[in-house]
Amino acid sequence: MTDVTFVKDKHIQYVIEQDSHRSFEYWLSEHLRMNGLYWGITTLATINSLDALPKAEVIDFILSCWDDKSGGFGSFPKHDSHILSTLSALQVLRIYDNELTMISSEKRTKLVKFIKELQLPDGSFQGDRFGEVDTRFVYTAISALSLLDELTKEIADPAVDFIMKCRNFDGSFGMVPGAESHAAQVFVCVGTLAITDNLHLINQDIKLASWLSERQVLPSGGFNGRPEKLPDVCYSWWVLSSLAILNKKHWVDLEKLEGFILSAQDLKEGGISDRPDNATDIYHTCFGITGLSLIDWKKYNFKEIDPIYCMPVEVTKNFKKWKNLSS
Repeated sequence: MTDVTFVKDKHIQYVIEQDSHRSFEYWLSEHLRMNGLYWGITTLATINSLDALPKAEVIDFILSCWDDKSGGFGSFPKHDSHILSTLSALQVLRIYDNELTMISSEKRTKLVKFIKELQLPDGSFQGDRFGEVDTRFVYTAISALSLLDELTKEIADPAVDFIMKCRNFDGSFGMVPGAESHAAQVFVCVGTLAITDNLHLINQDIKLASWLSERQVLPSGGFNGRPEKLPDVCYSWWVLSSLAILNKKHWVDLEKLEGFILSAQDLKEGGISDRPDNATDIYHTCFGITGLSLIDWKKYNFKEIDPIYCMPVEVTKNFKKWKNLSS
């Protein structure tokens, strides 16, 4: 049993202060700002501290990133739309308002059109108009359409076909067909199958769960993303969420994983790093804390996290998922 304390108040302050560090590096990271906002809000929501940031200001920032020309959200005002920043925007707005009332019907129509037009004939999705393809974008698009209650069989079926082409001999998944297996890609592929109600395509095969459980590195107990790599706190989410979706969390040592996450905290300044004694960042803080929620949300008095959507279950339980898939 780990004896390291979870420093909740320090983490809350760490998230609050993220926007105050206006360094050179801050301005170089505009392309990640919407994602960073999602990581921060998800952290606060998970630890029951959503009111630590002003709701109105958060929503105003998100709406200021609307790209009316393409119909999606950019990562920062005046940035082009991208599917990653679009999903992050929708996730945060859903956390604050499950009905998405702040998005007008006109914008919603444009948004759905933007996402659907990113799908290619082989079922894959581009991230934006510049054409990069990755299984991340398939999950992101499918998840976004699910949040909007606009996911249809016509979109889902070819997306699932593409996902299954990305499966490797080891049961795991890569970013495109033939690409190396990677734990983060497993999450997006398994998540896509879960949202579209297609887990039956893989859940009878233990190879994937075995590959995921082998990501636990001893003696630390942390997970890596690929064989022979160092453990990294972010995989506490990517690996454990995938195992949770497959009902195989018990295949790994959760107590050792918990200890690894807690050991990566900055006990003085707050935040969580990729591994002990490294610099903290909001990305690893989010996925370390959501990993702890997957391990034992009741122990920490957290919100229960949904392993498919990486949002609190109290939000996702209201989703009208799969409503249109039979149409």
